[in-house]
Amino acid sequence: MKTFYFIPLLFLTACSTTPKLALRPQQPPTATDNRAVRYPEVLRAYHIGRYADPNDDLVMHEQHVLYRVEDNTRWNLHPGRPGCDAAVPAVPSPRDAAFSPTPVNDAVLAEVNAQRLATVQIVTQARTLSSDLAQVQAALQQARTNLAEGAVLRVAVIQMKKRLDALEAAQTQSPPSTNFPTNEPPDSLSP
Repeated sequence: MKTFYFIPLLFLTACSTTPKLALRPQQPPTATDNRAVRYPEVLRAYHIGRYADPNDDLVMHEQHVLYRVEDNTRWNLHPGRPGCDAAVPAVPSPRDAAFSPTPVNDAVLAEVNAQRLATVQIVTQARTLSSDLAQVQAALQQARTNLAEGAVLRVAVIQMKKRLDALEAAQTQSPPSTNFPTNEPPDSLSP
């Protein structure tokens, strides 16, 4: 019987052990683009021809290339692009509302379709209105032309009436007597 007591004790001792954790060192983040952290230095190459040294007249330099550091390395203090550095958590930048997709549901789609229909109707009405306005302007121009021609005709009619009145007045006046002395004897039959 004693053997039966040892078997459960064996199982209990097996469950009471703590597992050992194996700690592995974390790999450093791979920096594929160092510009996200630090700007590189800027080197310029200058091709220099043969010249005499300005400090010593007895020294002459042959043609060679001179490398000059134009800008030293410095830290990039601009906020990084999301996901550019794995060691620093990416801070999401606020999205511009103009570039974010519009929410799509039935109410929004119905409103968008209603706005499109209203826009088409307004554009059609604007075209009709502009064509009607062009017709009204043409009729107005024609009326102005007719008015100007009517004024010219009225002036011409008034001038003609004055001439006609002058001619009628001249005709109703008695004609001057034609008693011209002549050598002919007066005719008894003539009035």
